[in-house]
Amino acid sequence: MPLQVPCNIVDKLIFMFKYYAAVFLFFYVLSASAQNYITYYEKSGFTESPDYFTIIKWWQKLDEASGKVKMLVMDSTDAGEPLHLVVVSENGDWNFNNIRAKNKRLILINNGIHPGEPDGIDASMLMVRDIVSGKLKLPQNVVLAIIPVYNIGGCLNRSENYRVDQNGPKAFGSRGNSQNLDLNRDFVKCDSKDARAFARIFHKVQPDVFVDNHVSNGADYQHVMTLLTTAHNKLDGQLGNFIDNEFEPALYKSMEQKGFPMIPYVNVWGSTPDNGWTAYWDGPRYASGYAAMWQCLAFVPETHMLKPYRQRVEATYELMKSFIDFTAANSDKIAELRKNAINTVKVQKKFTVEWTVDSSQKSQYDFKGYEAEYLPSEVSGIKTLKYNRQKPYQKNVTILKHYQPVTTVTLPDYYVLPQGWWKVVELLQLNNVIMHRLKKDTAINVSYYRINNYKSTPQQYEMHHPNSQVSATEHRQTVEFRKGDWLIPANQVANRFLAEVLEPVAPDSYFAWNYFDAILTQKEGYSAYAFEDHAAQYLKLNPQLKQKLEAKKAADSEFAANAAAQLRFVYENSPWMEPGYKKYPVYKINR
Repeated sequence: MPLQVPCNIVDKLIFMFKYYAAVFLFFYVLSASAQNYITYYEKSGFTESPDYFTIIKWWQKLDEASGKVKMLVMDSTDAGEPLHLVVVSENGDWNFNNIRAKNKRLILINNGIHPGEPDGIDASMLMVRDIVSGKLKLPQNVVLAIIPVYNIGGCLNRSENYRVDQNGPKAFGSRGNSQNLDLNRDFVKCDSKDARAFARIFHKVQPDVFVDNHVSNGADYQHVMTLLTTAHNKLDGQLGNFIDNEFEPALYKSMEQKGFPMIPYVNVWGSTPDNGWTAYWDGPRYASGYAAMWQCLAFVPETHMLKPYRQRVEATYELMKSFIDFTAANSDKIAELRKNAINTVKVQKKFTVEWTVDSSQKSQYDFKGYEAEYLPSEVSGIKTLKYNRQKPYQKNVTILKHYQPVTTVTLPDYYVLPQGWWKVVELLQLNNVIMHRLKKDTAINVSYYRINNYKSTPQQYEMHHPNSQVSATEHRQTVEFRKGDWLIPANQVANRFLAEVLEPVAPDSYFAWNYFDAILTQKEGYSAYAFEDHAAQYLKLNPQLKQKLEAKKAADSEFAANAAAQLRFVYENSPWMEPGYKKYPVYKINR
């Protein structure tokens, strides 16, 4: 029913009084409502962070109170609890297809991947509460998607004794999840339900910007906030230039104006940052490296653990606002650059999967540090590193953040993956890789790798013994594939992802993470006493192999004295040698 405005002056005055009283009452109630959603962090006097169930209950109440907030229940985690995703928009739209159709930018914020680093958990609660109350205006062209707590198992495992060096909060969670996995190493191998749930969230949201909130250690300095920006080399050229030359500098300028001057993540361990450092390389196993494979602008804020908790939360809050402001102001440009980058990746054939730092390109940053001293330890009596906060300094330091290619791979027109490797199939499908099943048994001429050498770590790392220093040779063969085997076209959004996970020489490939280790041991063999006669007969029928055997004996005295090694040589060069041994089972088709 339309609002009826009275005509006479008295009624007009009464009407205006009632109108402004209603407006005043609305904002008063809104403000009072915001006070009802004061956070646990605020109630504690800015010294404590809430436990998991308190966090979720708080978000549920805010969802019920405001049409701007919608909390979605996503997939389960190793802890048995589901991941939640909070969507925040001015018009209350939480349908991601609608959001993209309306040309809005999506920022995905991940909190609590290491629950002992809860700054983002509390800062996100404060920020969204302020959006709901009207204290903070969320631009119409930006939508936030926030994971309140990613590592739920670690958050439930709460103590005051973790992270002994960190300056608050009073208690927090453990770094390991419910399997004691470091989730910031799990984005490719996906040993956790948590990582699988994250992948589904990531592809559902398809964020333009990704922010993974952390707390840093390693050295002492004056800065409250440091920032790890994903290596721009991994992004399409124009998008990489944008994050390096526009987005990142704008964040530094904004935080300087807010009284939180930043420095790139201080990648220093056991030494001092006085002379600069090399930027951290965030490979695909890490959150930001994973996001970058999908041409997403990815960042890892790292507050400094020795700063008071309130300072760290405030700095995280302000940096998230800076992400929002820049994204809103550059919405169309970000959309265009990402669209172009994704289209480029779809047709791109060559991808660099291994990099080394480029020491010829040096970046200068204004660093605020403390002088380092080496003083006798009260524990050992041996001189040890100390930072003297009574001696602050400010100077330019050199940071090496540019990388150059080491190993580049070429994608085929198609990959073919036999269906028996179903664990790999699941991970590809999890990441929305386009795949088709062969409809009938088919003989296809393909190329494939045979693994020559590799090195596995003797000590486990995140439940694996990763393979590295991989060398392989490429061969051609006509292979009989079965109905149901998988044909994977390499002309899709996932092209960089395919290069990183299916090419065995890539440092975070599925081969590196042991998914194909079964090919590295033989299943067939021979009994020496029985095979001896077969070997002798085979050498008579194949004089060229006999010549190779004699030449190796002449060149290698140990081999010449080892009968078992010689028999093995004949077997490995005969038709009886197991054909699948070290044969990498991801095949390539080139038209």
